[in-house]
Amino acid sequence: MVSQFVSSHPVRLLSDLDFTFPEGTHAIGRLDQNSEGLLLLTTNKKITRLLFQGAVPHVRTYLVQVKNKVLPETIKALSNGIAISGTEGTTYRTNPCDVQLVNKPEWIQELEKPLHKNVISSWLEITLTEGKFHQVRKMVAAVNHRCLRLIRISIEDIVVNNLAPGEIVEVAEDYFFSKLKLK
Repeated sequence: MVSQFVSSHPVRLLSDLDFTFPEGTHAIGRLDQNSEGLLLLTTNKKITRLLFQGAVPHVRTYLVQVKNKVLPETIKALSNGIAISGTEGTTYRTNPCDVQLVNKPEWIQELEKPLHKNVISSWLEITLTEGKFHQVRKMVAAVNHRCLRLIRISIEDIVVNNLAPGEIVEVAEDYFFSKLKLK
Protein backbone atom coordinates (compact mmCIF):
# COMPACT_ATOMS: atom_id res chain seq x y z
CA MET A 1 0.00 0.00 0.00
CA VAL A 2 1.19 3.50 -0.75
CA SER A 3 0.91 5.97 2.15
CA GLN A 4 -1.21 8.51 0.29
CA PHE A 5 -4.86 8.95 -0.63
CA VAL A 6 -4.65 9.57 -4.38
CA SER A 7 -2.28 8.43 -7.10
CA SER A 8 -2.15 8.35 -10.87
CA HIS A 9 -0.71 4.82 -10.62
CA PRO A 10 -2.74 1.64 -10.11
CA VAL A 11 -1.65 0.96 -6.49
CA ARG A 12 -3.42 0.28 -3.18
CA LEU A 13 -3.98 3.53 -1.30
CA LEU A 14 -5.02 4.63 2.18
CA SER A 15 -8.41 5.50 0.69
CA ASP A 16 -8.88 1.76 -0.03
CA LEU A 17 -9.03 1.00 3.71
CA ASP A 18 -12.43 0.42 5.30
CA PHE A 19 -12.36 3.68 7.28
CA THR A 20 -13.82 7.13 6.80
CA PHE A 21 -10.94 9.55 7.22
CA PRO A 22 -11.71 13.15 8.20
CA GLU A 23 -11.16 15.73 5.48
CA GLY A 24 -7.59 17.00 5.44
CA THR A 25 -6.04 13.79 6.77
CA HIS A 26 -2.43 13.32 5.72
CA ALA A 27 0.43 10.95 6.55
CA ILE A 28 3.29 12.00 8.82
CA GLY A 29 6.56 10.42 7.75
CA ARG A 30 5.45 8.35 4.79
CA LEU A 31 6.40 4.76 4.09
CA ASP A 32 7.34 3.65 0.60
CA GLN A 33 5.35 0.91 -1.12
CA ASN A 34 7.86 -1.77 -0.12
CA SER A 35 7.91 -0.82 3.58
CA GLU A 36 5.58 -1.85 6.39
CA GLY A 37 4.63 -0.72 9.85
CA LEU A 38 3.58 2.32 11.79
CA LEU A 39 2.12 5.18 9.81
CA LEU A 40 0.80 8.23 11.62
CA LEU A 41 -2.10 10.15 10.13
CA THR A 42 -3.41 13.51 11.26
CA THR A 43 -5.39 16.54 10.19
CA ASN A 44 -3.04 18.83 12.18
CA LYS A 45 -0.52 20.23 9.68
CA LYS A 46 1.87 21.54 12.32
CA ILE A 47 2.69 18.03 13.62
CA THR A 48 4.85 17.15 10.60
CA ARG A 49 6.83 20.36 11.04
CA LEU A 50 7.26 19.82 14.80
CA LEU A 51 8.17 16.16 14.46
CA PHE A 52 10.54 16.13 11.49
CA GLN A 53 11.67 19.73 11.05
CA GLY A 54 11.81 20.89 14.67
CA ALA A 55 14.90 21.72 16.74
CA VAL A 56 14.62 18.50 18.77
CA PRO A 57 15.26 15.30 16.78
CA HIS A 58 12.67 12.56 17.21
CA VAL A 59 13.53 8.87 17.16
CA ARG A 60 12.16 6.27 14.79
CA THR A 61 12.83 2.56 15.12
CA TYR A 62 12.80 0.03 12.31
CA LEU A 63 13.06 -3.74 12.12
CA VAL A 64 15.09 -4.64 9.07
CA GLN A 65 15.48 -8.09 7.60
CA VAL A 66 18.61 -8.29 5.47
CA LYS A 67 20.04 -11.01 3.29
CA ASN A 68 22.98 -12.96 4.76
CA LYS A 69 24.55 -13.02 8.21
CA VAL A 70 25.39 -9.63 9.74
CA LEU A 71 28.81 -9.42 11.40
CA PRO A 72 29.72 -7.31 14.47
CA GLU A 73 31.89 -4.99 12.36
CA THR A 74 28.88 -4.30 10.13
CA ILE A 75 26.81 -3.30 13.18
CA LYS A 76 29.63 -0.98 14.27
CA ALA A 77 29.91 0.62 10.82
CA LEU A 78 26.15 1.25 10.65
CA SER A 79 26.08 2.57 14.23
CA ASN A 80 28.91 5.05 13.64
CA GLY A 81 27.31 6.57 10.55
CA ILE A 82 27.94 5.55 6.99
CA ALA A 83 28.21 7.21 3.58
CA ILE A 84 25.15 6.68 1.40
CA SER A 85 24.04 8.15 -1.90
CA GLY A 86 22.31 11.50 -1.62
CA THR A 87 20.35 13.61 -4.04
CA GLU A 88 21.70 14.58 -7.47
CA GLY A 89 24.77 12.34 -7.23
CA THR A 90 25.95 13.61 -3.84
CA THR A 91 27.12 11.50 -0.91
CA TYR A 92 25.56 11.85 2.52
CA ARG A 93 27.02 10.61 5.80
CA THR A 94 24.33 9.37 8.17
CA ASN A 95 24.34 10.40 11.80
CA PRO A 96 25.37 7.84 14.41
CA CYS A 97 22.45 5.64 15.40
CA ASP A 98 21.60 2.60 17.49
CA VAL A 99 21.86 -0.71 15.63
CA GLN A 100 21.23 -4.07 17.27
CA LEU A 101 21.18 -7.60 15.90
CA VAL A 102 17.86 -9.13 17.03
CA ASN A 103 15.84 -12.29 16.64
CA LYS A 104 12.80 -12.14 14.42
CA PRO A 105 9.93 -11.01 16.68
CA GLU A 106 7.17 -13.58 17.05
CA TRP A 107 4.49 -11.08 16.02
CA ILE A 108 6.00 -10.57 12.55
CA GLN A 109 3.75 -12.24 10.00
CA GLU A 110 5.26 -14.29 7.21
CA LEU A 111 5.17 -12.81 3.74
CA GLU A 112 2.67 -14.17 1.22
CA LYS A 113 5.65 -15.47 -0.72
CA PRO A 114 8.19 -16.59 1.92
CA LEU A 115 11.93 -16.63 1.31
CA HIS A 116 13.45 -19.81 -0.05
CA LYS A 117 14.44 -22.14 2.80
CA ASN A 118 18.15 -21.82 1.88
CA VAL A 119 18.21 -18.01 2.11
CA ILE A 120 20.16 -16.86 5.15
CA SER A 121 18.91 -13.63 6.67
CA SER A 122 19.44 -11.49 9.75
CA TRP A 123 17.18 -9.06 11.59
CA LEU A 124 18.39 -5.64 12.73
CA GLU A 125 16.71 -3.08 14.92
CA ILE A 126 17.80 0.40 13.82
CA THR A 127 16.87 3.50 15.80
CA LEU A 128 17.67 6.85 14.24
CA THR A 129 16.62 10.49 14.30
CA GLU A 130 16.69 11.16 10.61
CA GLY A 131 15.14 9.52 7.61
CA LYS A 132 16.52 10.84 4.38
CA PHE A 133 14.98 9.28 1.23
CA HIS A 134 15.14 5.50 1.74
CA GLN A 135 17.96 5.96 4.24
CA VAL A 136 17.67 2.62 6.04
CA ARG A 137 17.65 0.68 2.76
CA LYS A 138 20.68 2.66 1.55
CA MET A 139 22.50 2.12 4.85
CA VAL A 140 22.24 -1.67 4.71
CA ALA A 141 23.10 -1.67 1.00
CA ALA A 142 26.25 0.37 1.77
CA VAL A 143 27.46 -2.54 3.97
CA ASN A 144 26.63 -5.09 1.26
CA HIS A 145 23.33 -6.39 2.58
CA ARG A 146 20.09 -6.41 0.62
CA CYS A 147 17.05 -5.18 2.53
CA LEU A 148 14.41 -7.91 2.39
CA ARG A 149 11.87 -6.29 4.75
CA LEU A 150 11.64 -2.90 6.39
CA ILE A 151 9.12 -2.41 9.20
CA ARG A 152 8.78 0.85 11.13
CA ILE A 153 7.88 -0.22 14.66
CA SER A 154 7.85 3.12 16.47
CA ILE A 155 8.03 6.88 16.29
CA GLU A 156 9.03 8.22 19.69
CA ASP A 157 6.70 6.48 22.20
CA ILE A 158 4.04 5.42 19.70
CA VAL A 159 4.66 1.73 19.06
CA VAL A 160 3.02 -0.51 16.46
CA ASN A 161 2.76 -3.48 18.89
CA ASN A 162 0.45 -6.13 17.44
CA LEU A 163 -1.54 -4.06 14.97
CA ALA A 164 -2.62 -6.01 11.92
CA PRO A 165 -1.79 -4.61 8.47
CA GLY A 166 -4.36 -1.94 7.61
CA GLU A 167 -5.65 -1.72 11.20
CA ILE A 168 -6.39 1.80 12.39
CA VAL A 169 -6.36 3.06 15.97
CA GLU A 170 -7.68 6.53 16.71
CA VAL A 171 -6.11 8.44 19.60
CA ALA A 172 -6.85 11.78 21.23
CA GLU A 173 -4.64 14.67 20.14
CA ASP A 174 -3.27 15.27 23.66
CA TYR A 175 -2.21 11.60 23.86
CA PHE A 176 -0.66 11.91 20.39
CA PHE A 177 1.33 15.03 21.37
CA SER A 178 2.43 13.44 24.64
CA LYS A 179 3.65 10.19 23.05
CA LEU A 180 5.46 12.10 20.30
CA LYS A 181 7.00 14.47 22.89
CA LEU A 182 5.65 17.55 21.11
CA LYS A 183 4.64 20.83 22.68
